[in-house]
Amino acid sequence: MSQNDLPGYLKSAKANPAGNRAPWYKNTAPSYAGIFLSVPFMAGMAGALQYGSLWAGVVGLIIGALFCFVLYYVPALLGLRTGMPLYVVGSSTFGTHGGILMPGLLMGVLQIGWHAVFTFTAATFFMSAINSSAQANPTLFWGVCVVWGMIMALVGAVGIGWLAWLSSWVPIFPLLIIIIAAFSNMSGLSKFNMSVALPTASAGLIPLLGLGAFAALQSAAGFFATAGAAGADFAMNSRNEKDVVYGGFFGITLVAFVAGLFALLTIAGAIGNNPEIAVNAHMQTPQFFEDPSIAFRLSIGAVGGNIAKVMFWVFVIACICPTGFCAFLAGNAFSTMFPKLPRVGLTLVAGLIGVILAGTGVASKLIGFFLIIGASFGPIIGAMTAEFIRHGKWCGPRKGINWAGYIAWALGFAVGILGVIPGIGFAYGLETLMSFIVGLAAYMILAEMGLEPEVVELPAE
Repeated sequence: MSQNDLPGYLKSAKANPAGNRAPWYKNTAPSYAGIFLSVPFMAGMAGALQYGSLWAGVVGLIIGALFCFVLYYVPALLGLRTGMPLYVVGSSTFGTHGGILMPGLLMGVLQIGWHAVFTFTAATFFMSAINSSAQANPTLFWGVCVVWGMIMALVGAVGIGWLAWLSSWVPIFPLLIIIIAAFSNMSGLSKFNMSVALPTASAGLIPLLGLGAFAALQSAAGFFATAGAAGADFAMNSRNEKDVVYGGFFGITLVAFVAGLFALLTIAGAIGNNPEIAVNAHMQTPQFFEDPSIAFRLSIGAVGGNIAKVMFWVFVIACICPTGFCAFLAGNAFSTMFPKLPRVGLTLVAGLIGVILAGTGVASKLIGFFLIIGASFGPIIGAMTAEFIRHGKWCGPRKGINWAGYIAWALGFAVGILGVIPGIGFAYGLETLMSFIVGLAAYMILAEMGLEPEVVELPAE
């Protein structure tokens, strides 16, 4: 394959020059901190408390926060060394044409899902702030979803610079709020274990405490998987490997632990003071998986009075940046792979689909969505990591389709998706971790069998 035969997204690829790069505390760390200081991540921690142990959730959270750094590290190194975004560095693992679908278009599709999740989150917290609910006033809920989702999609299409400025300081407020909520509910922690009705028959293979830890690990890793792969996009703005490490540790591992810990304390304390929260959130029943954020919203409401209303409004505002960014990333992924289509139009279409998913309630199923995210991007990062281990560098785009990458992804995805297939699999809490390991191991074996295609040179400029 000659350079003239390269897809357009590779022909137009240009490395980010050194002069455009900055220290970790100005880009990577605050950007990732804003990702974790969001409602979906903190609400996802409720799943770790289903089994009655706060300590199990904390242990799983620690492991999950460290694993998130692992998911980020190799893509970030590749972004740093090449100055190229994910869809370019991924062409080595999946091929010049294979990279169009994976990770290119797959990232765009999943970003639509994230846009829906944040639109749903903003709408539900808005309804809580005005003492209403989606069930009680579905017309208003739909109206909020439409207005919020489409405005944020438009901002993502034409005002990304404004969002970047806003994201540098807005995450401070949800951090303060979750700390205040945790201390407000602290008196219930000692009563939490006795307030959750444990299932009469525990899992035969995994102890209940293990299930709680695994749930926290999966919640963190599944939530973060797409952002981990996007480490290439973040770290192409880094100056050196120290920036990659510090940005990842402080922006990912440390913030994930802090945000997750205070979320666990907030929910556990609220349930300890009022066991009805666990009942109303349908914990220990299959209904819990329909909307695990209910437990988090009720726990924030347990603070009471005007303070709780202020907290609801803060979490609504905190959804501005991620909703807009997700629409931007979806539109950018599609327009990069199909440059003849208008980026603004693609971004608005992505926003419209996100609105529909939010308004219909599909976006409420956080745990299932995290499983899909982890199953999709765990093996992508695993395969990228395996290739990096084999060669110690970014080799460049590989001709056509890299079947070692595609088969490794398929095997890892099959392992990770079991938890969301009704009647076939079961959720065991290690889906993202296992899909990553299987993707890594499979790529190493398949590459040794000679399934890696030859490398194609990028244009010199």
